[in-house]
Amino acid sequence: MALLAVDIGNSHTVLGLLDGGEVVADWRVATDERNTSDEWAVLLRGLLADRLDEIDGIAVCATVPAVLHEWRDMLGRHFPHLSNVVVEPGVRTGVPILMDNPKEVGTDRICNALAAATRYGGPCIVVDFGGTATTFDVVNANGAYVGGSIAPGIEISLEALGRRGAQLRKVELARPRSVIAKNTVEALQSGMLFGVAAQVEGIVTRMIEALGLSTPDVEVIATGYLAPLVVDECRCFTGYVPWLTLQGLEMIYRRNS
Repeated sequence: MALLAVDIGNSHTVLGLLDGGEVVADWRVATDERNTSDEWAVLLRGLLADRLDEIDGIAVCATVPAVLHEWRDMLGRHFPHLSNVVVEPGVRTGVPILMDNPKEVGTDRICNALAAATRYGGPCIVVDFGGTATTFDVVNANGAYVGGSIAPGIEISLEALGRRGAQLRKVELARPRSVIAKNTVEALQSGMLFGVAAQVEGIVTRMIEALGLSTPDVEVIATGYLAPLVVDECRCFTGYVPWLTLQGLEMIYRRNS
């Protein structure tokens, strides 16, 4: 039997069917706060189709409270026969959170920290490339979450440029021919792609210095659906795990079920 892991983000909701820690099927849909629990149930049944019978549990983490409320209602009314774990304060994660207010930390970031620490050990830094935000999360040598950083995401930054720039427009997120662009489209692509790469390298370098460590001592892991766009442009990454959040969700589910 398999677990359905669901990561509800501001821009997209990522769903994965996991069997033994491996993602055997995955889907990504837009996160719409207007969707009711019934609409989410219809969407879920449509995506899973004949695979619904393979599922024995559901694990959910969310950064959008309104959507999480509808998911709770949906799980109770439409899938009462399936055990579920919603990652929230009080749920056992196995990750000590050394923050001023641990409840403020996004549950997706805790899932990332757990999965990275389990897979690579500490210390490590996870960079999650989402559309709304690019997050940096730091795990120390003891496997504790010690903090991080949040930067504007690639998609939202590009969208802001297109809206606020009188002679600019939305462009495809793609690698330009050169960092020195010869037209406006490639200039936007260059600034976005190589700008984000430089930002990531800079923040990671500062974080490693703040830990009092040297670069070879720290694993730096990339994840998130936009990671493939940037990961090859950064010199700091030691690994790329596309389904890190979903794998962390499975670990928490097994710990609590």
